[in-house]
Amino acid sequence: MSAKEQSAAKESATKQSRLITPVASLQVMTLNVHKGFNVFNRRHILPELREAVTTLSADLVFLQEVIGEHRKHAVRFHDWPSVPQYEYLADTLWPDFAYGRNAVYPNGDHGNALLSHYPILQYDNKDVSIQDTEKRGLLHCQLDVPGHSGVHAVCVHLGLRQGHRLAQMKLLCELLDTLPDNEPVIVAGDFNDWRRQADHVLAECGLFEAFVRHYGHPAKSFPARWPLLRLDRIYVRNVSVRNPRALSRKPWTHLSDHVPLIAEICL
Repeated sequence: MSAKEQSAAKESATKQSRLITPVASLQVMTLNVHKGFNVFNRRHILPELREAVTTLSADLVFLQEVIGEHRKHAVRFHDWPSVPQYEYLADTLWPDFAYGRNAVYPNGDHGNALLSHYPILQYDNKDVSIQDTEKRGLLHCQLDVPGHSGVHAVCVHLGLRQGHRLAQMKLLCELLDTLPDNEPVIVAGDFNDWRRQADHVLAECGLFEAFVRHYGHPAKSFPARWPLLRLDRIYVRNVSVRNPRALSRKPWTHLSDHVPLIAEICL
């Protein structure tokens, strides 16, 4: 299909979606998948992770540390998928997905991904690496959600150094400043913000954090088996949030080094 035909098809899909009953809310989930391995990298658990993720019926799944390709693992593990991890996790439940490749190495690559029940009209992976040390990116997707002119999802994985995180959050705000003021925005992922600087910085671009708004503090999400640090977040703009939860019980505590966060986003 040519680029012109693809554009026409997406425009037709957008028009058709506006005739459907407007969507009132989205169930979202964010998880650092730890490249498909359990804590301490002892076991490949991607098949178990896919089974667990499909039980949640999330509309949007924000993934960090997801592998696009790894030739060495493909030979070593008998159950390594023949498709990229994000496509394997999407399976038949999420018809659309986007991948932002951040880190590239001799055997493959990894980055952020978004799985979506709704069409992804366009996406872009913004490189926010600082001083070429840790490769990081912001995966921005524009979604076609019935009843809404535009819904934006940004999958985030920030750096380990505080100075890098602060610079990356400023770059995130610059990205959000380019979006229409009135359109829904969901920003989720692994912020590595154990010093809790993000709320103050991101308030400057109109974001509030789901767990902070409901409980007064971010969710404890790391390490998965004994969560102590509040690293993962769900930030939103121009929406409200209901029932944010950290899934800190089995099987989730054994499927990654982070626990997933979920929330209902009311549009």
